[in-house]
Amino acid sequence: MMIATTETIAGREVVETLGLVRGATVRSKHIGTDIMAGLRNVVGGEMKGYSSMLAGAREQALDRMADEARRMGADAIVGFRMETSSIMSGASEIVAYGTAVRLR
Repeated sequence: MMIATTETIAGREVVETLGLVRGATVRSKHIGTDIMAGLRNVVGGEMKGYSSMLAGAREQALDRMADEARRMGADAIVGFRMETSSIMSGASEIVAYGTAVRLR
């Protein structure tokens, strides 16, 4: 599945627009990660526990979006975007979305 932030795929022609596809996940913080992040906040540096958690969440949202596009019969997703929002204290939602298309 080709995924592009642009509205086209170089060298390919969009012959059919199938519609909006999206994938989402909600992740919450873990108490152990919070403790380590609190310590890291004091001394500075990357909060690797959070970085890893968010990287996994982004991949899961992207995979869910691509799965939806495959079920529609798409060859690619164009206009891809990803957003993150806090939905409550300690929990974030990540949404991946774009337009499923068929290519020639």
